[in-house]
Amino acid sequence: MAWLSIIAPRGAVPTATSKCLCGRDRSAMGKARVLALITDHEAHRDTCPLRTPQEGRAAA
Repeated sequence: MAWLSIIAPRGAVPTATSKCLCGRDRSAMGKARVLALITDHEAHRDTCPLRTPQEGRAAA
């Protein structure tokens, strides 16, 4: 459901993109921002509305 794409060529500025089927689409450039996006992407897995049961949703 969620994809994290990281491009870090030797000697160039790293970039990353975090996308999810829920509509999330974020990107970052530079080492510090890419590392922050990686952390944010990992946290999104626990909070994504497509992966987290919604309140009031009937059990199958």
